[in-house]
Amino acid sequence: MRFLTNPSTDPWFNMSFDEYCLEQYASDDNFFYLWRNRPSVIIGLNQNAFSEVNLPFLEERGIALARRVTGGGAVYHDLQNLNYTLIGRDVSPRPVVEALRCLGVDAELTGRNDIFVGGRKVSGYARRLWRDRQIVHGTLMYDVDLETLSRALDVPGSKLASKGVASVRSRVANLKDELPQYPSLDALQAALQGILSAGDAPLPFGEERLAEVRRISAAKFSTWDWIYGQSRKADLVHTAQLPCGTVEARISLDRGILIGLEFGGDFLGALPASLLAARLTGLRFEREMLRGALTAVEVGDYFDGTSADGLQDLLFGS
Repeated sequence: MRFLTNPSTDPWFNMSFDEYCLEQYASDDNFFYLWRNRPSVIIGLNQNAFSEVNLPFLEERGIALARRVTGGGAVYHDLQNLNYTLIGRDVSPRPVVEALRCLGVDAELTGRNDIFVGGRKVSGYARRLWRDRQIVHGTLMYDVDLETLSRALDVPGSKLASKGVASVRSRVANLKDELPQYPSLDALQAALQGILSAGDAPLPFGEERLAEVRRISAAKFSTWDWIYGQSRKADLVHTAQLPCGTVEARISLDRGILIGLEFGGDFLGALPASLLAARLTGLRFEREMLRGALTAVEVGDYFDGTSADGLQDLLFGS
């Protein structure tokens, strides 16, 4: 199978690369490419970023958040995870499974868009149809930091209900344990590349195409409107012990906009907290925007002894 080369580890560029190759890269034959992302969480097209991802943890660790053009659940990537993309007519992840089998791994497809080895998940994949072509892309976990994966996709105590697709958690495993003959992901990638390409030549992808991918990344895939603004309706509850007492924030979001906010708890304040909630309702649920709104008022009038930063941390579950 012919192939492209994509050395980028930028998740927004790589989501753009996928869309460009599906919709604009002309090829009569099916083709593939292998690629990696720096530490990032990639959510599905129909998911809610606020209820599917531990956003404070991502911010603390500098982990990127991106949204792809295919459905399915949230996945964690780092540089010890290898991604594959196949594009064409009637493509499937079966060549990847067969390549793993050639390397001695007892891999099998499951009914829920996963690849399992020994009863544990090593790959999740998703697909999208565009005109007469389709894309299938997925992960291959080689030596992924499983603790970081678990924390990045865990939203402790914050989700009440959300519309959209929820991620399905499975027992996961790394392929490194199954492939001791490959001491690094580079070595495994080279082996898979050779099997999948079967000697076929690479396809061209010049600077003009790269410039267009970068343009799409900047205009779409790296924007707040795409990553957060596509999120379906969600209801969250965050609770914290603040200087004024225990405060519970009940938050309703739609397309990333704060459409409802109620405060409850045993806290003290000179002014009704509902007045502050009304000031915040209708704003984009984004740190800088809410920080501006909170610093424009005296938060301590509503929550005794509480700063704007403290109330903002409550709202975002930090």
